[in-house]
Amino acid sequence: MTARLLLLMGPAMVLAACSTPNVPKAATAPQPRSIGTPPPRSAATGLSAMMAAAATATNPYVGGAKMMGTRTIADNCAAAPNLRQLARALNAGGGRAALSSAGPITVFAPSDAAFGRLAPGAVDQLLAPANRAALAKVLNYHVVPGAITLADLRARIDAGGGRTQLTTLDGEPLLAARDGDAVALTDVNGNKSYVETPDVQQVNGVIHVVNGLLVPRLG
Repeated sequence: MTARLLLLMGPAMVLAACSTPNVPKAATAPQPRSIGTPPPRSAATGLSAMMAAAATATNPYVGGAKMMGTRTIADNCAAAPNLRQLARALNAGGGRAALSSAGPITVFAPSDAAFGRLAPGAVDQLLAPANRAALAKVLNYHVVPGAITLADLRARIDAGGGRTQLTTLDGEPLLAARDGDAVALTDVNGNKSYVETPDVQQVNGVIHVVNGLLVPRLG
């Protein structure tokens, strides 16, 4: 696919046809709130408790890098060698500052391999200044209000009879379900992504590294 054709198709068509990654070997939502908006007073106490727990958490390594529970989501994403494309997207879309202050939130962080499954040139197109609005929607589609651990997510799935619907930051739905021992996320376009590295605790929320890009309605 040529760069000219990518430009003619636009980000919606290019991203909507993401390929479904392989299943990894291992392993009613809160109302959405604009990223960076201070939490209500009732959430502040919970956030303080989460920050204290994250500071002493034993986090999994991500891309071989140690994930410090005393860091923000943005800082740990920037430190992970296999989340460089996500860090690049956050910088281009102005999301890095937001993910440094917002919370508590859960981020399903697509790995570099997830971005690599897009059509050639699609990432550069999405990060182009002209497509900043589409980029913001894609990034927000990976964020769910509240700190949701893998155990929490599995409990919701079990309570829902095998699946549960999450509401992302922009109010778009995201389906979570069991796929054998794995947890699969399905976007509104039918693309699947699997949780690869769960429960990376941060001072402002939780990261779950996923192996596919999630795409909202962009048209």
